[in-house]
Amino acid sequence: MTMKAIQIYPAEGTWVVRANGSVIGESARALELVQRNFPFVIYFPREDIAGAVLEESDRQLVCDDRGNGVFFHVSSPEGLITNAAYSLTVPTEAAARVKGYLAFDASKVTVERV
Repeated sequence: MTMKAIQIYPAEGTWVVRANGSVIGESARALELVQRNFPFVIYFPREDIAGAVLEESDRQLVCDDRGNGVFFHVSSPEGLITNAAYSLTVPTEAAARVKGYLAFDASKVTVERV
């Protein structure tokens, strides 16, 4: 049996995202996206993230499996974290459930279940 390229599930529990230790978002409505052999990614409803910390980047997201979108810089007390978040603006059919949600680069910020 072949696994779909993308699978999306409700993420169990409450999830937070921290930028340099400061909580910038928390959600009990997050979604978990699993894409082939990549680590899972947590997508947060946009309204659960502090909008004041986001600044749209010039960098565009282009992904065959998920679609196209935009990156955001995240401001923190220690400074700007470049291209730390992204959102799908034109998702593929398989990723349509996460349109308008925000995901974060786990190498730049901390995303964890609390």
